[in-house]
Amino acid sequence: MRKIFRNIHLWLSVPFGILITLICFSGAALVFEKEVMELCHRELYFVKKVEAAPLPMEQLMTKVAATLPDSVSVTGVNISSDPERAYQVTLSKPRRASMYVDQYTGEIMGKYERAPFFNFMFRMHRWLLDSMKQDGGIFWGKMIVGTSTLMFVFVLISGVVVWWPRTRKALKNSLKIVANKGWRRFWYDLHVAGGMYALVFLLAMALTGLTWSFQWYRTGFYKTFGVEVQPGMGHGNAAANATAKGGKREESPEGRSGRPGNRGEKPEGRGEHSEGREGRKHSPYTNWQQVYEQLAEANPDYKLISVSDGSASVALPRFGNQRGTDRYKFNPRNGEITETTLYKDLDNSGKIRGWIYSVHVGSWGGMLTRILTFIAALVGASLPLTGYYLWIRRLKKRKIKREAIR
Repeated sequence: MRKIFRNIHLWLSVPFGILITLICFSGAALVFEKEVMELCHRELYFVKKVEAAPLPMEQLMTKVAATLPDSVSVTGVNISSDPERAYQVTLSKPRRASMYVDQYTGEIMGKYERAPFFNFMFRMHRWLLDSMKQDGGIFWGKMIVGTSTLMFVFVLISGVVVWWPRTRKALKNSLKIVANKGWRRFWYDLHVAGGMYALVFLLAMALTGLTWSFQWYRTGFYKTFGVEVQPGMGHGNAAANATAKGGKREESPEGRSGRPGNRGEKPEGRGEHSEGREGRKHSPYTNWQQVYEQLAEANPDYKLISVSDGSASVALPRFGNQRGTDRYKFNPRNGEITETTLYKDLDNSGKIRGWIYSVHVGSWGGMLTRILTFIAALVGASLPLTGYYLWIRRLKKRKIKREAIR
């Protein structure tokens, strides 16, 4: 039985190993994208000085809207519980576009743009730098990534079967990484012990990542948790979300969470006032401040509050699904909250996508699980390389033995 699994492990690893390395390494590079961006561009994400109180939200939104072209509008605002963080104002286009504004001075700090390095890593991780074919052709990059990830699952499982020790003492010894007995021993220990330590995280990342690659897998995965896949449900259709070579972004395991849903609602104008029913002028941002204050008072421990035209959401510090939010609808005319949907009351269909994302990127347990996910992804990237080394070395030994016999 072990011989069969050894062959499965070897002959799946040889053709897919390099691809697995690229997928794991690029995934590791994306785990701390937000922190790296904030470290490198602090002036974009954080205000210069915290004042006594922010300016009225209507004033801030109107100021941002006045700088936009006629075809672009303000669709919402993200407000962090950290008073040092600038307000993030979301825009109608391009997809996932946003600007940052100092809520104390009204200074527009700049527009969010994904760094070329992270955009490159994201496209590598999801599509091996391929792009969606506008003529409906096969999306080879996405298919290859999905297939490689599926093979990685079989490689991991077969690896456990092959190297699982028969005794507890042998298991203890196999989990040691020795660095002072030569390179071969070190690479062998890193391959075996490293794979064992990272196994659970690697399987979690692979099994959740496959939901972005194959519709049949996503359907089966959701059904496992009692969720029927509805038309349009999932992680977005490829045609709408695929990244062109210009670098537009798809909703991803590396995407920034916490942004309000950009569901196509468009405020009545970009800051200019429209006529209300009573003949008075009405700004689409008039009651955003009121809604924010109501939600902040009701949720003093909030992490992020997002307000858009007629809807709002509150993200709370919670263990597990980091994309889970309490959602509200309000009357844009008077700011009265008309509907409340708490995350805890949602059924599985309302939670599963956020859970898949949180498990895939390791954010479900906070910073600790993100660090462990980062390390596991690096280990995953090293496994094919150490495996190639051990395999080539074994082939050379066999060749030497054959020549010696002759």
